[in-house]
Amino acid sequence: MMKILQPPHWARPRGYSNGVTARGQMVFAAGMIGWDAQCVFHSDDMAAQVRQALTNVVEVLHEAGARPEHIVRMTWYVTDKREYVAAYPEIGKAFREIIGSFNAAMTAIQVAGLVEDRAKVEIEVTAVIPD
Repeated sequence: MMKILQPPHWARPRGYSNGVTARGQMVFAAGMIGWDAQCVFHSDDMAAQVRQALTNVVEVLHEAGARPEHIVRMTWYVTDKREYVAAYPEIGKAFREIIGSFNAAMTAIQVAGLVEDRAKVEIEVTAVIPD
């Protein structure tokens, strides 16, 4: 069971939750980047890499019997804040199609670079499968 933590006097955030509480089996997915299962990049576009990284997240969660709605926390590392913000519409569309709701507690951090030179985004996830 997951509960969104939203202080009543705070403005509702767009695209994430301020906090989440959950009970059940925890699943941790390492940082997923925008390459496919064979470690091949098909695009250098930020939104396309986000779409692939989210697909990778869902595939890893599936191995534990978890689904996207079980995600309680996401940390996004992006190499270019401006490119990330400019891609919000496409990223939002991919997120809704692959993950669904925007209920996870999320953090996005701009970094100088990622280990894989072509990677523009890396997303790590914590999910909780309800008891």
